[in-house]
Amino acid sequence: QVQLVESGGGTVQAGGSLRLSCVASGLTFTYPMGWFRRAPGKEREFVAVIDWSGAATYADSVKDRFTISRDNAKNTAVYLQMNSLKPDDTAVYYCAAARTIRTSTDDESYKYWGQGTQVTVSS
Repeated sequence: QVQLVESGGGTVQAGGSLRLSCVASGLTFTYPMGWFRRAPGKEREFVAVIDWSGAATYADSVKDRFTISRDNAKNTAVYLQMNSLKPDDTAVYYCAAARTIRTSTDDESYKYWGQGTQVTVSS
């Protein structure tokens, strides 16, 4: 049974930082892992993805502020370090596991999803 469990969300003031974690179980962790988000009234959007080697791709809106990383050892976790947060970053953040080894920014390319964690940035 595949499980992705996110944690680390919360409320922070603009300019602050948060670190999201996602622990995966029951899947082939060599596939790319991504973070997506859904803001109120908007569609889900790509945030960042990382492949097995550690190569990362970011949405332009978060580049130079967010950092994705992964631990390929026993605990198979992926992280999203979010710095210089803005009110526009307020959203539910989802961790996702890709369907194949191909890195993608399209949410259709992801098969497994976590339940999401709320991030709220106040101005």
